[in-house]
Amino acid sequence: MSFIIWIVVGGILGWLASLVMRTDAQQGLFLNVVVGIIGALLGGWLLSPLFGAGTINADDFSLMSLLVSFLGAVVLLAIVNLIFRGRVR
Repeated sequence: MSFIIWIVVGGILGWLASLVMRTDAQQGLFLNVVVGIIGALLGGWLLSPLFGAGTINADDFSLMSLLVSFLGAVVLLAIVNLIFRGRVR
């Protein structure tokens, strides 16, 4: 069941992060899910120790874990934009 939650919540978080970073027109449903899940992993690695919360990948489903996962997805999109476009939007 947690795999389905990863996909659904990861897709929503990836979509919200793509709206914030203004890359929504370039991404489809699949990339939103990938950005959400990988962003949650990145958030767990970078941001989780700072906030003292888990991520959606660690089966910690709380408001703080959603925030950490969302911020990880935004950081991931910023890194991708920096690498491929030379600037962060």
